[in-house]
Parts: sequence; structure tokens; C-alpha cells
Amino acid sequence: MTDTRYLLELAESAALEAGQAIMKVYRSGEFSAMIKPDKSPVTKADRNSQAILLERLGKTNLPIISEEGADIEFGKRKFWEYYWLIDPLDGTKEFISGNGEFTVNIALVRRDMPAGGVIYLPCTDAMYTGSKETGVYKREKGKLTVFPPRAERNRLENLLERRRITVAVSRSHLSADTKIFVSRFQHATLRPAGSSMKFMMLLENRADIYPRMGTTMEWDTAAGHAILNASNRGVYQQDMGSELRYNKPDLRNPYFIAM
Repeated sequence: MTDTRYLLELAESAALEAGQAIMKVYRSGEFSAMIKPDKSPVTKADRNSQAILLERLGKTNLPIISEEGADIEFGKRKFWEYYWLIDPLDGTKEFISGNGEFTVNIALVRRDMPAGGVIYLPCTDAMYTGSKETGVYKREKGKLTVFPPRAERNRLENLLERRRITVAVSRSHLSADTKIFVSRFQHATLRPAGSSMKFMMLLENRADIYPRMGTTMEWDTAAGHAILNASNRGVYQQDMGSELRYNKPDLRNPYFIAM
């Protein structure tokens, strides 16, 4: 039996420490980045956050998949019951640009679905946590906000019928396919944001839907997915037939719609 509450408390502490390390680099203005083989940037802040998360979460003896260490063979990890799925610095491009829209993402995954999530925004000191066992809440500068679950989930057909809708979109990766999807709505107001902040815009009712028709990885979505699920929201595959799944042979996500 896994104690989700205890594990998420540990994840919160780890995210806070990692966020402090990120902010130390951020305030120094040392934004130089190396380009990884997949053409994405990695900075000193990514590496420092990674080291802290691996050390802190490693004490739980649960396996870890991370953006900066995603080379574990599927033949080994497919048997995992519980594991951590982490992004030490989600929104590296936002970090480098200096706009503050970056996060630390930690998800506790059971088999192929996220069981709990922690998202920390270092620049605003906002910590979002969610699971079925703990409920969903946000701590920001000493204030606690609890998010009761929705009475029922939104349906895409209902959103398409609304005259006006607010759509969360990626600040750095707004694809042509996403624009085509958004054009289906009568009047859509786009609200750009970086990193997993877009999932939390749904949680706080600052956006109605977040479509992502572009490449993302499992560590980009798992923490936000867990929090949204615990609030009776979902992150669905493009056909709306099922939700995203995790620990796949290929860790890339298909196109998805969160709402």
C-alpha cells in the first residue's frame, strides 16, 4: 500500500528546494544553455534542480523517470507499479527569456496513470498539489486555497456551443494544428502561458480548454494531469475517446485536449 499523502508531502519539499536552486541561477542572470540532441535547451538550473529531485525522491526507493535522464529501457520499466515522473525545469525557454513562466513538475504515477502531482512556480512561490487521497490545493505565500472537484466534467460539444471561450495555449509552441482546432469555436480568446501553468489555468477557471497539437513528453503533462483528474477534469487524447496514458515504449505524448 503506497501512502500517497506522505509521498506528495515529500514531493512538495523536494520541489521547493529545487525551485530555490533554480531561482538562485535565475537571479544571477546565468541563462546560457546547451542544446541537447533533441534540439531542446538545458541550463545550469535544469541540472541543479535535477540533482536535488533525484536525491530527495530517491529516498523513497521508487524508480524515477526524468526529462534529463529518460534513457531507461521499456523492458525494465514496464513492470513498475509506482514511479516518479519529473521535469526538473518545465519551460526552459521561458526561463531563458526571463518571463518567469517556468515550473518544477513532479508526478507520482501508478502503472499507466498519474496518481498524484505537484507543480511549483518558483517565481511566485505557488505550489499546486493534487490527488484523490489529498484533494487539490494551492499554497502561495502562506495562503491556502482548496479546489473542490467539479460536479461534472466539461464536454467538448458543450464548449463548442458557447459563444465565447478562453483557450490556454503555449507561449512558445503554438502550432498550426492547434490554431485549426481553436478555429472551431465561435469566439475564442487565446491566453498564452509557458510550462504546465496552462493546466493550472484550467484548475483556477482562468481558461476553459487547453488543446496541444504538438510534441510533448510524458513529464510535461503527468503532474498537471494528476491534479486535473483529482479536480474532476481530464487530459484526453485528441479523439476524446480516452485520457493520456503513461510509461509507454515511446515517452512522447499524442496530441491532447485538457479541460
